Parts: sequence; structure tokens; C-alpha cells
Amino acid sequence: MTVRVLLADDDALVRAGLALMLGGSDAITVVGEAANGQQALDAVKAGGIDVVLMDIRMPVMDGIEATSLVRSLDGAPKVIVLTTFDADEYVVRALAAGATGFLLKDTPPSDIVAAVGKVAAGEPMLSPTITVQLIRQVTDAAPDHRAGEALARLSCLTEREKGVAVAIGRGSSNAEIATALHLSVATVKAHISHIFTKLDATNRVQVAITMHQAGLL
Repeated sequence: MTVRVLLADDDALVRAGLALMLGGSDAITVVGEAANGQQALDAVKAGGIDVVLMDIRMPVMDGIEATSLVRSLDGAPKVIVLTTFDADEYVVRALAAGATGFLLKDTPPSDIVAAVGKVAAGEPMLSPTITVQLIRQVTDAAPDHRAGEALARLSCLTEREKGVAVAIGRGSSNAEIATALHLSVATVKAHISHIFTKLDATNRVQVAITMHQAGLL
């Protein structure tokens, strides 16, 4: 099955470039375009979309609000945030809203194609370097008492789940976690699913932030 992609960006040239880029893959079909967040939300509600490539700064409704509303829908598609900034407050807020990951607009075409496929398959696309930057941006000014709060939240995890959560905080992929902990990738995915549920998280950055606040990285 091909991955059905919606392109949400207020720049028509960016949408055209992405459509051309993704159209070269047999595994991806661009099924729609949106010039703002409201149009993206309406398109998602109509159904038939697996992944949304979502710009942040758009008129009418920005990508952050649109991401939050899209991800709140039943059977919501995955959202990859598109940005020209590698670590700004908007990206942090978008990830907190439920985005699966993000790409810089100058990402090589082959990497964008690969990212869409991975996200559709349940693999988040978050560069370890960017993950660290995002975590620091969120937590550097955090009060000390958050460490205790974070540890309390983590008390519901098993020791194995804590080990997986630490690896997530270090930016490891599912395959890397599986190798390091001598587990199958399927088992790692199951642990991550449990971690997300127990911590009420929707993406890896949220888990990583909690691990950082708890002082476990």
C-alpha cells in the first residue's frame, strides 16, 4: 500500500517542490494540498490521509493548532512538522501538540521520502541532535521541583520500560534500542507503546523531556 500524504504549506512553490519530490516514489501518493491549517484540518476530516507534512507558520490557522486538532481526531494521521528552524519554540510546541517528528525544509529529497515512509510505519523522525536541543530548550529554565515530579511519573514504569525510556531520551532508534537491550524490534515497540500510555505521551520528545527532568540521562 502507498502512503497517502497531504501537503500543508502556505507557499505554493514549497508545495509544488514537495509534490514533485514525493511523486518520484512508488510508495508515496500526494493526495491533497492545503494553504493553511484550517484547510489541512478539513482535508484530514474528509479522510484518506496517512501522513500530513505540516508547515508551522501559516495564515488562518497555524501548524501548531492544526497539528493539535488533527491529532485529536479518531484514526488521526501522523504529522511531520516542516520548519526552516532546527530548534525554536514553535517546533517544541508542535511536538508537544502530538507531531510525530519534524523535517527541515532543506532536508535532502531522499531523506524526506524516507522520513514519510518511516513515520507512516510508526517510526518517529527526530534527529538525536535536534532532540537534545529541544529538550534543553524546554527544561533549562525548569524549576528544580520538576525532577521530583518527573521521577514520580516514572514510578509506574517497569525497570525494562525505564531502560527503553532512557534510550529514547538519548535519541536511539527502535533498532538501536533492540540491539542495546537484546530485544526484538517488535518487543521494543510494545514497550514504547506501554511507556506512551503510562506517561500520557504522544511522541518521543515528551518521553525524553521527562527523562531529562528526572535526571536519568
